[in-house]
Amino acid sequence: MSSQRDRWAELTGGKAGEEYARRFARLAESGHDVHGEAAFCDALLKPAARILDAGCGTGGRAIRLAELGHLCTGVDVDRSMLAVARREAPAQEWIQGDLAHLDSLGLDPGFDLALAAGNVIPLLAPGTEPAVVRHLGAVLRPGGLLITGMGLDAEHLPLPQPTVTVADFDRWCSEAGLALRQRLATWAGEPYRPGGGYAVSVHARPAA
Repeated sequence: MSSQRDRWAELTGGKAGEEYARRFARLAESGHDVHGEAAFCDALLKPAARILDAGCGTGGRAIRLAELGHLCTGVDVDRSMLAVARREAPAQEWIQGDLAHLDSLGLDPGFDLALAAGNVIPLLAPGTEPAVVRHLGAVLRPGGLLITGMGLDAEHLPLPQPTVTVADFDRWCSEAGLALRQRLATWAGEPYRPGGGYAVSVHARPAA
């Protein structure tokens, strides 16, 4: 997420890590599927794929994808979230940084997949969204995938009103050289219908 007073920072003050981890632990204990995003990505990948989890939070997705055999790098601006990720998986690569300046973090390009789940895009600092999408597209190999999940109405966001439309997002992706491959309503694969409140989108960088 972006450190330029992004909406996440406004909501949490940058101190959400431990509570966020406890909330997901409670969900897992209650039988909720907390690995749906990782399973969705894994199904689209070959073994040992390189994955960038952009806005990785406390690291649950990246840790699960590493357990499935992939090579994962997590990036987040929230130090409290990264502290949990580093504690849970100290051997994995966790980078503190602003997605609006992803190009300054020294990442090697050639990722097979960049993942921005958990409402990362709607919670970015206003006006930085096109740059973030452009940077995410730039780290992908030819044929690489950008996978996002985002709320499109207040019911699916921790905000009083939506900040992004699918038309906005598709335009930013097109400007970044990414083409829409698939759009769904849930990580479980339910079909997306126009006007839906949540969208899981798969965009691809053209193959060489």
